[in-house]
Amino acid sequence: MALQLISSGKVREMYDAGDGLLLMVASDRISAFDVILGEPIPDKGRVLTAMTVHWAEALADLAPSHLVTADPAALPDGVDDLPGQEGAAPVAGRAMLVRRAEMLPIECIVRGYLAGSGYKEYQRSQTVHGIELPAGLRQADQLPEPLFTPSTKATEGHDVNISFDEAADIVGKETAAAARDMCVEAYRRAAAAAERHGIIVADTKFELGFIDGELALCDELLTPDSSRFWPADAWEPGTNPPSFDKQPVRDWLEASGWDKQPPPPALPAEVVAATAERYRTAYERICDRSLADWYGA
Repeated sequence: MALQLISSGKVREMYDAGDGLLLMVASDRISAFDVILGEPIPDKGRVLTAMTVHWAEALADLAPSHLVTADPAALPDGVDDLPGQEGAAPVAGRAMLVRRAEMLPIECIVRGYLAGSGYKEYQRSQTVHGIELPAGLRQADQLPEPLFTPSTKATEGHDVNISFDEAADIVGKETAAAARDMCVEAYRRAAAAAERHGIIVADTKFELGFIDGELALCDELLTPDSSRFWPADAWEPGTNPPSFDKQPVRDWLEASGWDKQPPPPALPAEVVAATAERYRTAYERICDRSLADWYGA
C-alpha cells in the first residue's frame, strides 16, 4: 500500500510514514526565479540528501536533528510505489525517514560574508537585517563575525528579512535566542570544515523545529540549495564569486530573454550537465566523500 502524500513543494515530497514519522523525498527538480523548470538535474536529489545526512551526523553533538535514517533497506514498505514519484529517478538515495517536528515559523539564516540581499541592504543603509556594520565593506567581504539574520516563511511570494527582535516577537525571546546560538555555532563548524577543503560557506539557511520539546535541526542542512558555497581560490572581495549551485541555470535564463513567467524555456543539455556537475562537486569537496558511494548510485 502506497504511503500517503502530505505535500509536494518545489523540490521535495513529504509522506506520512506513521508513528510520528515522515518520509522526505528530494527530487531532481530545479527552480529559478520561483518557477519550476522542465528539465531535472541528474543526481541533485541524491546530493541534497547525502549532504543533509552528512551534516546531521557531523553536528550531532551540537544539536539533535529529525533524521532517523536514509538507508533504503530501513525505509518503510511502499517506498517503491510512492504517489508523485511516477517517472522520477529511483527513490534510493533521495529519501530520508525523519521525525515529525513542530517547525518554527521563521527561516534561520546565518551570514558570514556580505552577499545577496544582505549586500543590497548594506548598500542602502550600511546594515544587514537592521544590524549596523562597519563602513567600506565590499561585496563578498567576510563579516566581522557571523550574523543571525532570520526571515519570515512566506506561504506565497518571497520571504521577508526581519530583525532578531521581530523573530523573537514571532517565536518568543528564549526560542529565538536558542535558535540563534544553535545556528551560528553550526555555521561556524561547517564553515571551518568546508574551508579545509577549499570551500567558503558564505551563508546558509537552517530550519528548526521542536521534537519532544527539544529544538532540533530539520529539513535540509548545508546543501547547495540552502547555502552559498564559493571556491576559496575564486573568492575576491568586490566581486560576485562563482557558486556551487544553480548559477549556470540562472545565468542562461537571464541571457535567454525569458520574462521569468511560466512557462520557462527548455534548458540546453550543456546547462543541465554543468549544473549537475556543480552539485556533485559541492558534495564531494565539502563532505570529502564520493557520490558514487552514496545510496542509489
